[in-house]
Parts: sequence; C-alpha cells; structure tokens
Amino acid sequence: MTQHTIGTRQEWLAARLDLLEAEKELTRRSDELAERRRGLPWVLVDKAYRFETEEGGASLADLFRGRSQLLVYHFMLGPDFKAGCPSCSMIADGFNGFFVHLANHDVTLLAISSAPLAKLQAYKKRMGWTFPWASSFGSDFNLDFHASVTPEQQRDGSTEYNYRPQKPLGDARDLKGSMVEQVAVSAGTDAPTFLRERPGMSAFAREDGKVYHTYSTFARGLDILWGSYQWLDRAPLGRNEQGFWWRRHDEYGK
Repeated sequence: MTQHTIGTRQEWLAARLDLLEAEKELTRRSDELAERRRGLPWVLVDKAYRFETEEGGASLADLFRGRSQLLVYHFMLGPDFKAGCPSCSMIADGFNGFFVHLANHDVTLLAISSAPLAKLQAYKKRMGWTFPWASSFGSDFNLDFHASVTPEQQRDGSTEYNYRPQKPLGDARDLKGSMVEQVAVSAGTDAPTFLRERPGMSAFAREDGKVYHTYSTFARGLDILWGSYQWLDRAPLGRNEQGFWWRRHDEYGK
C-alpha cells in the first residue's frame, strides 16, 4: 500500500481544485501537440508494399478500405511467435469498440504484423477480435517503418527505434530472468527473437490516388492507446506495477 494523506473533505476539495487547474493545462497542452502532429509534413509512400488480408492480397492503399485516413497499430506477432505480445494484446482489446466509430469518421483502424496471415487469424479467433488485421509477411513494410529488425541489424545495431539509434543486442544470456524474457516466453519464443518485433503506431493519408505517411509513435508514445493504463492512472494506487503482471484476457485465473 502506498503512503497517502488523510484529510477532511474541505482539504480534499482545495487540493482537487488545484489539481484541476493542472489537468486543464495538460489538456490545453495536449490539444496544442495534436495540432502540431497534424502539422507534420506528409511524406509520399512510393514503395509498392503488399499485404495479405482476410479479403485477399492488398496494397497499402487498399488497406484504407475506401477511406481517406489509415491508422496502423504495429502489433508484435512475428513469424516465430506462438502467441501475440501480451502488451500489444492488452492494447488491442480496445480496438473492436473503436473500429466502428472511427470507420464512420473516415478513418480505418487496423493492425499489421509480420507473421503469416493464418497465424494472425488463429490468434484473432482465440482473442475474439473482429477488427481488421493484415500480414506484412515477406514485405519490407515492418522494416521500413521501424516495427521489425533483422537478426543482422539486431547484432550490429544498424537500426533505430523511437527515432534513436539502437545498441547491438549483445549476449542473449544477459536477458536471462529479465522481464523481457518472461514476456517472450509468454509469446512462445526467446528474448532475442521477441525483440526483433517492435510496437508502434503509424498514420497515413490518401489523397488524389497517392498515399502519404503522416505520423508514427513508439515506446511511451503508445501509453495513450493503452486504455487500461489510463484507468489505472486514475485509480487510488495508480499503476502499482511489480514486474510482469498483465496477461492476455483469457489467461487470468489460470
């Protein structure tokens, strides 16, 4: 139990009003940042990526499903995984509800992973998800948008994540007993293989028959998409994390 102050209703109200001003300032600042995101230059995507979907082969433009905006969640499920990343799975649990609202606001939301389509479909069925999910297996899409690295890049550090150069992985034995290894084991793979996939989200626009990359975010930039954490940040004990506590929604109680 964390330490906390006991006070009167009047003391709570005074502190709450002070906090309210800070929350309002954060909201205003968030609005300003959202405007700056929209103000980023658009970058033409002129590479012909191919994906596999439940409807068949697709180009990046096809993934828009006739809409002008596309939001992609880079879901960590690699070709050698037996299950999706539990963190990505916790985030994706909210996609079913969001998808229909965004679709009716000219925005398509979908996940993309590097595993073959059959593996995505099996995991999607297990999780009870209905949002669209495309496979980039055999494509450079994940590599180009910093959602995957090759074993060679992992060894020599010739890549970046969250817009910073990455260090070479080094000896995999250093990851023994780490949280990364625990999460990797839960996905049915080893830590180095698990770390070759990276979480993130990217935004694209389609205009006059052309596709543009407009935004991407990674690492803690995904916090706002992790709905459970937004609730925990408002709970009395906050995130109150002690190690790898979260699970896929069908694993609690096992």
